[in-house]
Amino acid sequence: MTELTSLRNIGKEREKKLRAVDIPTAEALKKIGSKEAFIRLKLRDPYVCLVHLYALEGAVSDREYNQLPEEVKRDLKAYSDSFK
Repeated sequence: MTELTSLRNIGKEREKKLRAVDIPTAEALKKIGSKEAFIRLKLRDPYVCLVHLYALEGAVSDREYNQLPEEVKRDLKAYSDSFK
């Protein structure tokens, strides 16, 4: 099992938050994906925002969150907006 902090964009604080929503490892995050992880976090903390979703997607796809392709960002923004 690989630590969450081994992934891009995941520091100690985000790791703590992910563990609190039953995502304990890098493998678990990759298995459920960024969108499901985002929903779990958002249900626990309404201040979770689009940047968190970008960071989670970057972690899953091994990219810096600010280097995601535009089409991926558009899809994630639409997904995030659907929960407002």
